[in-house]
Amino acid sequence: MWLDVMENVISFFILPLNMQTDLIKQLQVNLSVTAATIALLVTAPSMAYGQVNSTITKPVSSTPKTLVVNTSITETEVLAAQKAWGEALVNISTTYDQEGIAAAKTLADKVIDELYAYQSGLVLFKPTLTTGDQTFRTTHKGALSYFVGGDSSFPKDTGFALKGWRKVEIRNAGIFIIGNTATTMGNVSITDKTGKVTTVDKTWQFIRGGDGKLRIILHHSSLPYSPK
Repeated sequence: MWLDVMENVISFFILPLNMQTDLIKQLQVNLSVTAATIALLVTAPSMAYGQVNSTITKPVSSTPKTLVVNTSITETEVLAAQKAWGEALVNISTTYDQEGIAAAKTLADKVIDELYAYQSGLVLFKPTLTTGDQTFRTTHKGALSYFVGGDSSFPKDTGFALKGWRKVEIRNAGIFIIGNTATTMGNVSITDKTGKVTTVDKTWQFIRGGDGKLRIILHHSSLPYSPK
């Protein structure tokens, strides 16, 4: 192999001068092309890697967990709202017996705000013991008068919640839930401090408010029909 190299070198020097010059120029061009090719081959893998890396493994900006708003009412929530109504009625009665009408009225006012949706502007409330043009109590003022009386605008109201109630039992015939509203129908039996039980037919409709709480938007109450 070394002899071959030497023969090439010797052959080069015995060539005419002009042919040597042309051969040197051609050799320079070939060397430049070869160097460029080698450089491209060296950098190509890293370039390809960089392209793939940026496409597949480039860190993605973190995104927050998807927020889900579900306002559907559950049966458990409905039963709890009914229980809260019964407990509130008993609390108003016992507060009246122990602390008087002023304390009972203050409590009733708070209870109506918490359990009824008068904040929305309207509640369809038909109490048990109302008649004439004051049968329906669509305002907070009318509801408060029904529960504790004492309002000259409703002269026939004697305060339903002031009648010594001590126990409330609710028996649902059915509960109908659609999204953020729930309607119930059944019987409510209320026991006073003498042990007397009064049973009424009652329909409630609850809606979930902006604060997440269930409030009454419809309340219909009536005494059971007694055929003659």
